[in-house]
Amino acid sequence: MSNTLRIRRTAIALAAAAVLPFSLAACSDSGSDSAAGSAPAGPDAAGAQVPSAGADGAMTMDQPFGPACASVPKNGAGSFDGMAKDPVATAASNNPALSTLVAAVKKAGLVDTLNNAKDITVFAPTNDAFAKIPKADLDKVLADKATLTKILTYHVVGQRTEPQQLANGSFTTLEKGTVTTTGSGTSYKVNGTANVVCGNVKTANANVYIVDTVLMPK
Repeated sequence: MSNTLRIRRTAIALAAAAVLPFSLAACSDSGSDSAAGSAPAGPDAAGAQVPSAGADGAMTMDQPFGPACASVPKNGAGSFDGMAKDPVATAASNNPALSTLVAAVKKAGLVDTLNNAKDITVFAPTNDAFAKIPKADLDKVLADKATLTKILTYHVVGQRTEPQQLANGSFTTLEKGTVTTTGSGTSYKVNGTANVVCGNVKTANANVYIVDTVLMPK
């Protein structure tokens, strides 16, 4: 009898030992599932991401944006704060990346026209944008005041435009032509070919969008 009792107790102990790991594993899996399930559904996580995206979006509505903005001086007349104090032609003259444009504006006699205009938008081609034009063609245009004026005034819209208006926009220029804009966030194109490389630059009388291609009127 004694041996039989010991055998039964041993069997019970072995059975309990076999069942225990499975019970612990089940409890562990259950807790893991609960944690995994609650993480993506947690309102705190979702709420933290939305304000971050919203804050970034709001920032682009108020501040300059785009890769070329990094080359703008931090201080002085050529900085964003400095340009905001000057009318657009003067402000552009303080930006080394726009020296070809400034020279063209002077040749066309448009400095006063641009500086005295009220609430305009200027799509300003960089020096690299002008460099895309064969030199012989560019020299010919620069020597022809009427053609030069036509091209330059095609880059000017008679109203201030905000970034959100460029998402799917169509604007009449001072040249009486039309420019179209597409894009979102911090990425925009003008006429489907020119990229805005530094946008929403404020001057005393204009919003400026620096572009990497010269716009040509039809």
